[in-house]
Amino acid sequence: MKIIRQKKDLLNFINRVKNISFVPTMGGLHKGHLELIKKAKKKSEFVIVSIFINPKQFNSKRDFATYPRTIKKDIELLKKLKVNCLYNPNNKDIFNFKTKKKVYMHPFSQKLCGKFRPGHFKGVVNVINRFLEIIKPKNIFLGKKDFQQLILIKNNILKRKIKTIVIQCDTVRFKKYLPFSSRNMNLTNYEKNFAIKVFKTIKSEKIKIKNKRLNKINLSDLKKRIKSIGVKKIEYIEAVNLVNLKKAKKYNENFNIFSAIYVNKIRLIDNF
Repeated sequence: MKIIRQKKDLLNFINRVKNISFVPTMGGLHKGHLELIKKAKKKSEFVIVSIFINPKQFNSKRDFATYPRTIKKDIELLKKLKVNCLYNPNNKDIFNFKTKKKVYMHPFSQKLCGKFRPGHFKGVVNVINRFLEIIKPKNIFLGKKDFQQLILIKNNILKRKIKTIVIQCDTVRFKKYLPFSSRNMNLTNYEKNFAIKVFKTIKSEKIKIKNKRLNKINLSDLKKRIKSIGVKKIEYIEAVNLVNLKKAKKYNENFNIFSAIYVNKIRLIDNF
C-alpha cells in the first residue's frame, strides 16, 4: 500500500489510473469503514482511502480535539485489506487551492443536524468536493448512517455535474442496533449498552408505526420514553421521508426515524 501525504505525489501516482474507487474517512477505522472498503474493492481494482480529520466540519474545539486519532492502527487495517493507496494529507494540501466547481448546498442541509451544527455540512461537502477534484474517482462509497451527509454530497455531485457515482452502503451495527462510529471509541461498555437500548427503542417505534398503519406519525411519546431510559439530551428525533426529504406524516411513506442524542458527552446519530 502506498501512503501519500501530498497532493502532487498523489496526482503523479494515479496519473494513468482510470477506474478508481474512493472511500473518504476521518480515520478511527471501524467495521463500517471496512465494509465500505470491501465493497469498493469488488467494484474496482484500484481503491484509494483518505484519512483527513476535517477541521471545518467541527462546531467546537473540544469535539475536534477529542476525535479519535488511531493512524497506526488504521494503516495496519488498510494494509490487511490490500488497499492500493492511503491519502493522508494535511490542511494546507487540501485547502491551498481554489476549486473549479463551487459547492452546492441543498436546502436539506438546514434540517436535522444542520439545525444544531451551523456550517458543519458546508465543511463536509467542501472537503469532499476537493477530494473529488483531486482524485476524480469513478465511484465514491458512503454509508447510510450519515444519510444527511450522503444526500448533500450526492446533490452537490449531481448539481455540479461531477462524473463520480455515489454508492450507498448499509449501516453496519454492533449487536444489531448501535451503528459503528469512530466516536464509539469514546464510549465505555456501559455507555454502549445504554445506547443500544435507546436505538432499539427507536427502531421498535418505526415497526409499531408500520404494523399499526398509523395515519399520523407522532413521536412525542417516543421522546418521553427515551428520556425515561436516562438520555439527558436529545437534539432531535424526527421521521423524514427518504424520497422528498420532508417530514413524514403517514405509515405508508418511505421514511426513517432520524435521531441525534447524547450519551454522556458523546453525540450519536442514527436512522432506522
